[in-house]
Amino acid sequence: MNDTFDREKIVECMFDPTTSTILAELEDGSKECSFLAEQSSVSETEVLERLSYLIEHGFILKNSDYGKCMLTANSEKLTSIIEDGDNFDATISGLEKMDSYLN
Repeated sequence: MNDTFDREKIVECMFDPTTSTILAELEDGSKECSFLAEQSSVSETEVLERLSYLIEHGFILKNSDYGKCMLTANSEKLTSIIEDGDNFDATISGLEKMDSYLN
């Protein structure tokens, strides 16, 4: 299956300050949505809304076993977006945008 997605939108999602905090938590493995909400000071619904495009295209995997929402980063797929040469300018732009939020 050939998944088509908007690379710029993926980069925007990844470098949004709140979303990047959530993604950083997922670097160590799967986490409960409630934990991610607590760590990023947003509701569970907002966590899922912010990650919805990434979930839709398989960059984040969502599993709702046993009544708990678990999220897992597809690190290989996320890394491929950053390392894609055609996407380098968009990545730099995303980093600059994130830097402007922090300053």
